[in-house]
Amino acid sequence: MNLIIVALTLSLFSSVSMASEKPAKTAQCAACHGAKGAAPIMDAYPKLNGQNKAYLISALKDYREGKRNGLLSAVMTAQSASLSDEEVEALATYYSSQ
Repeated sequence: MNLIIVALTLSLFSSVSMASEKPAKTAQCAACHGAKGAAPIMDAYPKLNGQNKAYLISALKDYREGKRNGLLSAVMTAQSASLSDEEVEALATYYSSQ
């Protein structure tokens, strides 16, 4: 019984630490959205930190597929074009946990 509790506790902590791991593509995001997505270089750029994960996934996929229109859509479409679904998920997990 104690072994099961220890195993469950360790799996919980490993899941939490994985959620906060920094994906490789964050440097690309940080150029405009700032470190940890918390300090955009322009008012027009949103903060990414603490955003809802599902929203971030939806937004990145919409940009990637050219479904969003607007002033900055061309920039985000280009930035997200090469992202795989796994990278989108990793970025959304990271920024939503900040």
